[in-house]
Amino acid sequence: MERELSLIIMAAGLGSRFGQGIKQLTSFGPCGEIIMDYSIHDALEAGFNHIVFVLRRDLEKDFKEIIGERIEKHVRVSYAFQEKEDLPQPFALPPGRTKPWGTGQAVLVCRSLIHGPFAVINADDYYGKEAFVRMHDFLLDAREIPGDHKMPVGMAGFVLKNTLSEHGGVTRGICSISSGHLTGITETKNIFLKNGKAVAAGTDGAETVLDPDAVVSMNFWGFLPEMMEVLEKRFERFLGSLEENTKLTKEFLLPEIVDDLLQEGAAGVTVCPSRDRWFGVTYQEDIPLVREAFAKLAEQGAYPSPLWK
Repeated sequence: MERELSLIIMAAGLGSRFGQGIKQLTSFGPCGEIIMDYSIHDALEAGFNHIVFVLRRDLEKDFKEIIGERIEKHVRVSYAFQEKEDLPQPFALPPGRTKPWGTGQAVLVCRSLIHGPFAVINADDYYGKEAFVRMHDFLLDAREIPGDHKMPVGMAGFVLKNTLSEHGGVTRGICSISSGHLTGITETKNIFLKNGKAVAAGTDGAETVLDPDAVVSMNFWGFLPEMMEVLEKRFERFLGSLEENTKLTKEFLLPEIVDDLLQEGAAGVTVCPSRDRWFGVTYQEDIPLVREAFAKLAEQGAYPSPLWK
């Protein structure tokens, strides 16, 4: 029997970014493909065999019409729903809370659908082929090291200069690495290109020149199934620690959870490096550049056009 290797695609936030519905999802490929199409294509090519979409329940109909029903023809697809009311007992939704609880909860709502190793990505980021191949290989080989008792975690690592926008500053998690393993992540805000260099601007206006070849995290993670039990326990701990002034806004975020596990010595994080160019639309001005990049990839034969035949 083929081993299940799942890809969780976090799409619950699409409605808020593209208006109340998602019919406005932007086409980027030569034949109308959206960014998610390419991520799924790359995942299947690498060897993933189960796709789990995390949605808001009110987006289900539109989402299935736009992409879900098309992808179901190529791979087994499951759906999970992230709702702010989905809390463990005895916790209740704080009055006035208007949004779900972040990427950690987005993964946790898939717990009944996951029966093997799994990767997690954002719905609206293009990661490239290499990251999926490396993450697939990591997940197939990942084991707890005897005598170490650290849960293995994979993180796709991208080169900083390959993730920047020409149209403004971005936030990136800059990684510290030793012998191929993550030792820490420093969230760095307002990174932009200046005279061909990567520069971070501080709140005081001071600029810091960064290493353009530094490794950064783009929220592409790989886990063994026992991560779901870890998330369950930590979500309860997170909810129990909320103070009155944080109940309406604080989020249970995957990078923070992984960093906590790392600093506690409960996880070992293997960096799966990729030299591919990351694409995302941080600014409206990025759209034509991303379309041009996908057109070039199709011309070079990296992808068939149309993508799904």
